[in-house]
Amino acid sequence: MSRLNLNAVIAAAGIGKRVGANIPKQYLTLSGKTIIEHSMLPFLNHPDIKQVVVSIAEKDQWFNRLAVARHPKVSVVIGGEERVDSVLSALKVLPEEGYVLVHDAARPCISSCDINKLIKSVEQSEHGAILGSRVRDTMKRSDPQGKIIHTVSRDDLWHALTPQLFENKVLINAIENAEFPQQITDEASAIEMAGLPVTVIEGRSDNLKVTREEDLKLAELYLSSQLHNY
Repeated sequence: MSRLNLNAVIAAAGIGKRVGANIPKQYLTLSGKTIIEHSMLPFLNHPDIKQVVVSIAEKDQWFNRLAVARHPKVSVVIGGEERVDSVLSALKVLPEEGYVLVHDAARPCISSCDINKLIKSVEQSEHGAILGSRVRDTMKRSDPQGKIIHTVSRDDLWHALTPQLFENKVLINAIENAEFPQQITDEASAIEMAGLPVTVIEGRSDNLKVTREEDLKLAELYLSSQLHNY
């Protein structure tokens, strides 16, 4: 059993226009379940996670239709205009004296193994951590018109994934006191702005975020491989 007082937040207030569907992408079905259900189940089934708070859009008409909405661990809050606002709304209904795993609703392939690796890291280091995957491709930086400026070294370069795990009161304070809140793109960036350490833990590269239409087939392939056991 983890010695951390653990809860989870699922950021689900986005509408995901780039997927091209007529409903928010988290409610599309893959391998017999909606994307958000796949994203939530490893947290709901984790014995050390006490609550799972889902932050949804104000006019969301889909989440409450799902069976998972009636799970005893689940509660719902209304999100804000930006992702950081939605996450903050959820953080504030959880005990400050505890730790929170923040996960994107559009990442359906998260494995329980990676969640446990993240928890173990924070237990040992006593500061926050995120899952990440190493950059493997050659990286280029361009100007706004698409002209390449230079090649970026891949050394120690990571794709930031979720979940990200931090002490709740520390994360709330970092978000509320950020000098440039518009630059908060994930929880780690808020903690970084506060000058606090964050560890990156190598996770599975198939923990993809469904963003475009082509991601749907790839996510379904990963899910159907049965590598992720709930």
